Amino acid sequence: MTQEYEVIIVGAGIIGPVLAYALANDGRKVLLIEKNWEEPDRIVGELLQPGGVQALEKLGLAGCIEDIDGIPVHGYGVMYRGKAVNIPYPKDSEGRTVLGKSFHHGRFVMKLREAAKGCANVTSLEATVNDLIKDNTGRVIGVGCTQKNDNEEKKLKFFAPLTFVADGIFSKFRKEYLTVQPKLRSHFVGFIMKNTTLPYPNHGHVILARNSPILMYQIGSNEVRVLVDIQGKLPSISNGDMKRYMLEQVLPDVPKQIQQGFKEGIENDRIRSMTNSFLPPTRNTHEGVILIGDAMNMRHPLTGGGMTVAFWDVVHTVDLLSREKVPDFSNSPLVVKQMKSHHWSRKSRASMINILAMALYALFSAPENSENLRILQLSCFNYFQLGGIAISGPVGLLAGLIPNPLVLMFHFYAVAVYGIIFHILLAPLWPSAPDAFSSDYQEVSSKTSSKSSMKITPANIGLTVAYLPLNIIKAVSVLYTACVVFLPLVWSELC
Repeated sequence: MTQEYEVIIVGAGIIGPVLAYALANDGRKVLLIEKNWEEPDRIVGELLQPGGVQALEKLGLAGCIEDIDGIPVHGYGVMYRGKAVNIPYPKDSEGRTVLGKSFHHGRFVMKLREAAKGCANVTSLEATVNDLIKDNTGRVIGVGCTQKNDNEEKKLKFFAPLTFVADGIFSKFRKEYLTVQPKLRSHFVGFIMKNTTLPYPNHGHVILARNSPILMYQIGSNEVRVLVDIQGKLPSISNGDMKRYMLEQVLPDVPKQIQQGFKEGIENDRIRSMTNSFLPPTRNTHEGVILIGDAMNMRHPLTGGGMTVAFWDVVHTVDLLSREKVPDFSNSPLVVKQMKSHHWSRKSRASMINILAMALYALFSAPENSENLRILQLSCFNYFQLGGIAISGPVGLLAGLIPNPLVLMFHFYAVAVYGIIFHILLAPLWPSAPDAFSSDYQEVSSKTSSKSSMKITPANIGLTVAYLPLNIIKAVSVLYTACVVFLPLVWSELC
């Protein structure tokens, strides 16, 4: 065995090059292996939240989001049943709005790879990693891979005391090292609209459609990414079922001013799909190998927090494994000890983003037959309409700028309490009281979202009192549903 490197990194997608760059700048000799170095073409990983931008700045890679025709992102616009609310990102200490960035995924990845390749301590290799080599104690000591040259395959082996597995959502090595596996939640079906101006320029858009949420954000000077979330079996793209689904089921919920662009995008662009999975984080306890990025932890991409988690994971990992703290990666027990610390040091930000993504997805994708989730969905939108802390708190969490799960818990249950009070207990004080008790909650928003329509009359007060016993039961049911959504996610992060 000849040890040529201190670190081997499997995968050069989003996180691999960043990790290679950071470790190389700490003086480590790194081998970065990727099976295909051509520019990738994916429909996700195209919006970087301000928290992720901060992580790149900390790593010295902020320049990678420049000169790729990227679009500054100032916040979000949320749309629900014909209504909209603008949710701007918060301001920094100097009064400037913090910014995110949206872009073509492939262009961003190529800039990251270019930065990594520019490091003297990084060796890049195009090859397919087939297996992780172990010694007789089970410790990973290297990788076996296949390299293709002129239609010939060459078997290669490389050795290093530490291997990072960063091979993404479809990791081939995950099953061997993790006790939990990804759970499929839904699919994103994506395409690009051109010549279309969104209602809130330089903002991400979330449309709370009847069937599922829709995301839209600009990724180029004349290109808008559309992502439609679909649960269950996907309609066939090849036979035209998907196109019909988009035009018949999704288009009516799209704002009228961009419906033409939506139609043209469906007709002219290639429709593609991507899996959306949930994988709670797991401790890295195996000697010689560390899983990182989507290979170790995934959340629904609805909130665009995946890259923020990944880049901050690199920040924490490189700090804990610095030469000062771990002079030699051959000291596997020390590496494992440091990675146990990493499991908890990442919690404040990563757990907040993970829980937020999955909790919001549960609300925003509420099925029509789940009245409690529909009430929470409506309450969430109305909560945003309050402004002030009801916007600054949630968007600070969404942006990855408030690494505090307790703040998330406060706002989540504030939404639930708001809904219980105004859409259940006090609902009869609105003229639309009969609709508020129906099982179809889709149109309640337009009738009960404004306090100005409240009518405090003897008749309405009497109706409120008369319904109170049943509404208390309903309130408890909604609160229970909120707990069922939120608390299991908290538990998955604590394990």
